Amino acid sequence: MQQSSVTIERPDQLKALGHPLRLRVLELLADSRPLTNHELAGALGIDPGRLHFHVRMLLRAGLIELAEGGRGRQKPYRAIAQRLRISPELRTAGLLGGAQGAMIETVSRGWATFGVQGRFRSVKATAHVTPETLQQLLRDFFERVHESEEQALAAGEQLDELLITVFTHPPPQGAGIADSE
Repeated sequence: MQQSSVTIERPDQLKALGHPLRLRVLELLADSRPLTNHELAGALGIDPGRLHFHVRMLLRAGLIELAEGGRGRQKPYRAIAQRLRISPELRTAGLLGGAQGAMIETVSRGWATFGVQGRFRSVKATAHVTPETLQQLLRDFFERVHESEEQALAAGEQLDELLITVFTHPPPQGAGIADSE
């Protein structure tokens, strides 16, 4: 059964998050019914053989699990949780590089692909709040997004898929404070 949130405690789990394709698989499985490797590959537009390695890595790390059903070799998978959190111990151990790199690579590819078309939007903003307040605001935001999706789907509306990536950090020394879109 899928949990709403799970904390990543092991380095091998963090390593499994270190590839954009594996992050995308987790997103798909967290937001849908269980999917087979073949269905995932179709949704991602890649060869099932190429995807198999990444799915197995997520399975070994315990970030996805086998779901009920399927036939023969076509076994469905589901994410163990809708959201993953990284334990403070792993954050302070300096092991986030792969996961952060995968996230930054995904954002960079989005910019390269959609920036010229005017379909990439970015915002840089400075907020004066505690980290806990910002986390709550982001939870509220994503809860409202989820509610909006459910209402639109119930009304039969066609929805676009958008990737939302949030980075937070104190401003580096000498950084400008300009906002942009």
